[in-house]
Amino acid sequence: MQNNINPGIFILKFIKLFIGFFVLALGIVIMYKAGIGMTPWGTFHVGLMKVAGLTLGRISQIVGLLVILLSMFLKIYPGIATVLNMFFIGFFIDLINPLNIYPQPGSKILQCLMCLAGLWIFSLGIYLYISCGLGAGPRDGLMVGLIKITGFSASYIKPAIEITILISGIILGGPFGIGTFLIAILGGKFLDIIFNIADYDPAETEHLSFLQFFKLIRSYIL
Repeated sequence: MQNNINPGIFILKFIKLFIGFFVLALGIVIMYKAGIGMTPWGTFHVGLMKVAGLTLGRISQIVGLLVILLSMFLKIYPGIATVLNMFFIGFFIDLINPLNIYPQPGSKILQCLMCLAGLWIFSLGIYLYISCGLGAGPRDGLMVGLIKITGFSASYIKPAIEITILISGIILGGPFGIGTFLIAILGGKFLDIIFNIADYDPAETEHLSFLQFFKLIRSYIL
């Protein structure tokens, strides 16, 4: 991202970023309410929630903070959106979760459809926030850090992280079922479809670092 970006465009990017956080949180809650499985990290968060007695959003925030700190130890430093992601997705989860604004599924088929709807909304939220170029999610930084220190590619590191997290979540009592497999099979496909519709290539996105962010803010003020 260029450092001389127009202030109006910069503000619009932040609005889009927060819309993305809200949409992503909505997708997480819908998958959770479907009751047949979640993403590996979602399963882990729900498992921790049951053990710790905290809300799902608060657990998401705590895990996000720990992942950021671990990534920094691996010399992968967060962008502004990375930190905002950590806090606001958890905030929106706890805002949406108690509302019960969606019907409870009465059959396995409806549960599967609800899970897939949640996954689609979750994937849309991912697109909205990463396409802003203000920083990736905390867990992406952890993956990059492990790739750097191990020398293995993302095709090995990403599944290794997610399998470890999923098993840990199941042991803690997190949800596991047919939805887990649907998400594993279709999660990447849904993202690809959304990226293609939006004509977006994540590899071409240059994310703004914290230093660049503060330099940009300073240029607007001074």
